[in-house]
Amino acid sequence: MRNAKKEEESASGLTIGQIATVTGTSVETLRYYEKFGLLQAPERTRANYRLFSQETIRVVKFIKKAQDLGFTLKDIKQLLYLYSSPTANDNDVKAISIALLNDIDNRITTLQKMRTSLGELVAQCSGKHSVRHCPILNALDV
Repeated sequence: MRNAKKEEESASGLTIGQIATVTGTSVETLRYYEKFGLLQAPERTRANYRLFSQETIRVVKFIKKAQDLGFTLKDIKQLLYLYSSPTANDNDVKAISIALLNDIDNRITTLQKMRTSLGELVAQCSGKHSVRHCPILNALDV
């Protein structure tokens, strides 16, 4: 009897654990995505089990790819909305993407400055003196 019930439920949807396994995402992350509004609330069975649609797999993969590009969850929420909106224009998607590119460029500039400064300090340090004469530590102790 229990196996028949399980088969009926799996035919109409996927559990959060199944979604996690297929997408390589933790159950906790999926719950967070749901609370954040990135995933639609799942259907409930008569036994009150939560069952997600197959579409959830595509959405989670979309989220992960967008995160890999650096989009925030807020950006991703907007992108998902635009993707599902029949009247949306790709100019809105482009604007979100340009903002991210600008942010990435700013972070790269900051990281390059950090690398230059730290590189100069490392070059000044012979590695043969006591820490009291370490140019790196002395630069930090201003």
